[in-house]
Amino acid sequence: MAIVLASSSPRRQQLLELIGLDFDIIVSDVEEDNTKDMPPHELAVAHARDKAFAIAKCANHNDVIIGADTIVVLDGHVFGKPADYADAIRMLTALAGREHIVISGVAVVKGEQVFTGFCATTVRIRPLSPRQIERYVSSGEPLDKAGAYAIQGRGTLLVESINGCYNNVVGLPLVTLTELLRQAGVELL
Repeated sequence: MAIVLASSSPRRQQLLELIGLDFDIIVSDVEEDNTKDMPPHELAVAHARDKAFAIAKCANHNDVIIGADTIVVLDGHVFGKPADYADAIRMLTALAGREHIVISGVAVVKGEQVFTGFCATTVRIRPLSPRQIERYVSSGEPLDKAGAYAIQGRGTLLVESINGCYNNVVGLPLVTLTELLRQAGVELL
């Protein structure tokens, strides 16, 4: 049995290494569609499930595949990764001085079985000037992050407060993942 992460995210890889998990990486080519008409937590779970199933088709029956997706939700609007520099500025301008929800959907697939869950964390971004937003976006850091910021990087300077799971905001809620892996027969503790 192999454990496979269906993600190219270095942050997710680092979190799995942090807990000592032995895993392989096979990147899913599933495109995230944040325009689907469903509640945000269901959207994140659907993306995670699609990513895991895409890899499971090529895997051995006993392999355990982990899929994940993280989105940011503000006033019911879903923010995924920014399309470009201007989109990152738009997102951060909207988030500045406000609370939003970070939702990560997680799916674990083993054979025909799928175990899913999600985690939601409330984050408040401090008030930011247009110049501060432009300087942060110019660093390049936010261009591949949901909501256009990285709490584990320079983006931590933007975050005023967090209520919930920090690892969820990074991109992989480890407690949620641990429970889903347990359901699939993989004990981490």
